[in-house]
Amino acid sequence: MVQAYILVQTEVGKAAAVAAEISTIAGVVSAEDVTGPYDVIVRAEADDVDLLGQLVVAQVQGVSGITRTLTCPVVHLS
Repeated sequence: MVQAYILVQTEVGKAAAVAAEISTIAGVVSAEDVTGPYDVIVRAEADDVDLLGQLVVAQVQGVSGITRTLTCPVVHLS
């Protein structure tokens, strides 16, 4: 299982609607409105890196109102 945080910038005034729509996508664990340089932070998971990439590119980035995303895979340092 691969997990990642997806940092999302949205058009002005669109953060709540973007977070609500993203939260309905399979593989998305949570989508929260935040303040700062990003408007929404998403936690997502997939079986492998390729499926995670497909989730981000084909589904998350297709949500209306998104201007930019940054995907940060979770690593487990021992």
